[in-house]
Amino acid sequence: MWKLFKRNRRTRSEYLFDTINLLFMLGICFITLYPIWYVLVNSLNDGLDAMKGGIYWWPREFTLENYKAVFANDGIVTAFGVTIAKTVIGTFTHVFFTAMVAYALSRKELYGRKYYMIIGIITMFFSGGLIPYFLLIRDLGLFDNFLVYIIPTLFNFFHLIIFVSFFRELPTSLEEAAKMDGANDFMIFLKVVIPLSMPVIATIALFQGVYQWNDYFAGVIFVNNPDLHPIQTYLYKVVAESSSNQMMMNAPGGITTRTVTSQSIKLATMVVTTLPIVLVYPFLQKYFVKGMLIGSIKG
Repeated sequence: MWKLFKRNRRTRSEYLFDTINLLFMLGICFITLYPIWYVLVNSLNDGLDAMKGGIYWWPREFTLENYKAVFANDGIVTAFGVTIAKTVIGTFTHVFFTAMVAYALSRKELYGRKYYMIIGIITMFFSGGLIPYFLLIRDLGLFDNFLVYIIPTLFNFFHLIIFVSFFRELPTSLEEAAKMDGANDFMIFLKVVIPLSMPVIATIALFQGVYQWNDYFAGVIFVNNPDLHPIQTYLYKVVAESSSNQMMMNAPGGITTRTVTSQSIKLATMVVTTLPIVLVYPFLQKYFVKGMLIGSIKG
């Protein structure tokens, strides 16, 4: 018993390593989280007072006028609606279409399957460039169209690889039994494969959902209509084009715009646009880890 106790005792070097490792990880967490905290604190502070500097941990003059000025503009409400719509529709269509293509490529009887995979892998490393892509979007009639957020994002080859790795591990006996009952390939995909693939579907949905929420590039390049701009494009315009001055002009009379500055509204807009996904992501992070490991270990 004493030998077992001595064997389980930790040495001084192990304690030292754990302490250094803990301090290092706390430092990394601080470096990662403090910029977010700094933006939040300054967005809750009086704009004119924040211009003096020296605000690092807590608001010096707490106020909600910055957020009132942000939500006083109808543009941000419309942008939120566009973002929610494109995130929900884009994620659903992307998962269904990519899963359908991946299921076909996971079947060994598909003729030319290896060549399709090679072509897809090439597209992961090489592209035609922005100008040909812009011309393609224009010729397809997607310019200044809500579908520009949906159709170009229907398929992602990296996500297809994850799907294929998962589908290959499904027992073929289930598909054979379904075929004996008279089900065709599409019915097997809907009634057998999809219900068994919920872990990988949840993973890909999270990947695509986060991408759709954070994407601003499509709205900047392919959409001129401000009513079709998502929230991230709206934030980009606030930060890059100083459109917050127009927001201050639209503030209702009840808001004391003298205490609201361009910088304070930029910070408040950043918090409003990033807070939903920041709150959701920690609860969904485990699915991202599982998604990267799907198909990597076979029993």
